Amino acid sequence: MEKLDIAKQLSANAYPGRGIIIGKCECGKYAVTAYFIMGRSVNSRNRVFVEDGQGIRTQAFDPSKLTDPHLIIYSPVRVLGKDVIVTNGDQTDTIYELMEKGQTFEQSLRTREFEDDAPNFTPRISGILHLEDGFSYEMSILKSADGNPDSCRRYTFSYSNPVAGQGHFIHTYMGDGNPLPSFEGEPELVGISGPIDEFTDKLWNSLNEDNKVSLFVRFIDLENGTAETRIVNKNK
Repeated sequence: MEKLDIAKQLSANAYPGRGIIIGKCECGKYAVTAYFIMGRSVNSRNRVFVEDGQGIRTQAFDPSKLTDPHLIIYSPVRVLGKDVIVTNGDQTDTIYELMEKGQTFEQSLRTREFEDDAPNFTPRISGILHLEDGFSYEMSILKSADGNPDSCRRYTFSYSNPVAGQGHFIHTYMGDGNPLPSFEGEPELVGISGPIDEFTDKLWNSLNEDNKVSLFVRFIDLENGTAETRIVNKNK
């Protein structure tokens, strides 16, 4: 698989929707994850990321403009022991709660489907970083069968011994449209380069100016487990 330039991938797509990146920095010292949200409606754009313990949650920037919290307000990132869960919806809580009871990442997601936002039926995308013994990660997408809401297709991708300077990128949409075209194929192989601030700036500056809303980036030291986090919100 060809390794893609993440900045070019984002710049070429006006509306990838929500996206998750997981991988390892080029120096090999850090596990890396990023999550961004975009929006076309006033309700979707009226959001910010805020820290919530070791994770983050979405919050209305202007509560008076919040018309429907459904699919808008959730916790994209939660930490369970040595696992970091990153998703585009309230399935974060499903994964956290069921894994706490002994189920796996994949088993937890069998209880969920794509979002109920006809006619888009937005995919639920999820990722998890395992940091207990070394570093590995998994990514998942739950999507309708080519727009048919009566059938859910579940795909899970597992990555062990990640390569320094490489990661995988999965997003909800192939581009703008009506209905929005769901992501297709396996997560894209992308390069991960630079320290956290440089990587954060690269992602944020590559997202469409009109549609971008918020960005979260975290670098986790693989030797001692300490983490650095950056949050960028368009609404300030």
